[in-house]
Amino acid sequence: MYAPYALHPEESRGRRYPEPQHPYRSDFQRDRDRVIHSRAFRRLENKTQVFTYRGSDHFRNRLTHTIEVAQIARTVASALRLNSDLVETLALVHDIGHPPFGHAGEQALDREMRAFGDIFDHNLHALRIVEYFELRYPEFRGLNLTFEVREGIIKHSRDWNVVEFPELAEYLLDQRPPLEAQLIDLADEIGYNVADLDDGVESGIISIETIREHLPAFERIWLEVEERYPDALPKLKLSECLRRILDRMVSDLIHASGHRIRAARINRSREVRAYSQRLLGFSSEVDAEQRETKSFLHTWLYDSPTLSSDRLRLEELISELFRFWLAHPEELPQSYQDQLPDEKPERVVCDYIAGMTDNFILREYERVAGESFGIRRSALGQDAASVRKS
Repeated sequence: MYAPYALHPEESRGRRYPEPQHPYRSDFQRDRDRVIHSRAFRRLENKTQVFTYRGSDHFRNRLTHTIEVAQIARTVASALRLNSDLVETLALVHDIGHPPFGHAGEQALDREMRAFGDIFDHNLHALRIVEYFELRYPEFRGLNLTFEVREGIIKHSRDWNVVEFPELAEYLLDQRPPLEAQLIDLADEIGYNVADLDDGVESGIISIETIREHLPAFERIWLEVEERYPDALPKLKLSECLRRILDRMVSDLIHASGHRIRAARINRSREVRAYSQRLLGFSSEVDAEQRETKSFLHTWLYDSPTLSSDRLRLEELISELFRFWLAHPEELPQSYQDQLPDEKPERVVCDYIAGMTDNFILREYERVAGESFGIRRSALGQDAASVRKS
């Protein structure tokens, strides 16, 4: 059923708190179900992917993006005979640590935390969510996910240095993650590149003509589609182009990764961990096309005047609330106030904001601005500065 290099279920290091086996679900299937039923997963429905103020109900949000990534990852896992249960779980959990307003929220929180010599990283926050903030079981705190899922949460998209992050030492930072975790970042990249072209055109910020002019790979496929369907509506031609691009990316990832695995003579998951570099990836040609697409999206969509002005405004909103709650922790919910004796106040405030949805933080800003900012706004900067110095 599984390839020799896949992570087989019996190789799992198990859970932090031992539990009896389920009669008809594997541990990774149970992890998947725990993620799906978590509050953090449900909140993804109201978290920004690219567009915060969505002019169309058809734009992706963080939840629909997650579902698309899971579909892509399952397809690749099946073709490479990886552990599809572990892959699906990691795909579904990979974005639960994102704060409101997407990358604007992450940048704002990271900037505020760096003022205290700390950082905010959505993968580290995802680990905190599944280990600490999800409360569903009387026997333990968190979701008690398997080691491999917790490891994949933090290692799927980057490597960590144990000297800088000693608290992560248990996650084998000197080794590569299993192929199942390596796959998630690549499926994520395929998913958002294709989806953001689609949503970018839907929004009117970028045009089909602009894409054709600046992305030669897209133009080649467009000409093929135009020859095959000359009378089709432009939006149908676009859909067909994106479908073909998606298929090209996925097919290339499967074939290029399979070639690397065979060339490296990998026959066990432990050999994947010991290998000098990650084994999954695109061919050089398709990798160049992916990088070209990402560069195009940054220039024409993410950094466009429309989205840039929104992003700056939302970053400031988050920073303002961060400084307010830091200066006035009595305004935090009681459950967060209870953490203050054991946690640094900036981390408590950061955790509170990171768990919010877009709608909730906007309601909180309106509430605080109306009820508290009017009284304290002039002292806000001074109060926050004094907290920083202390």
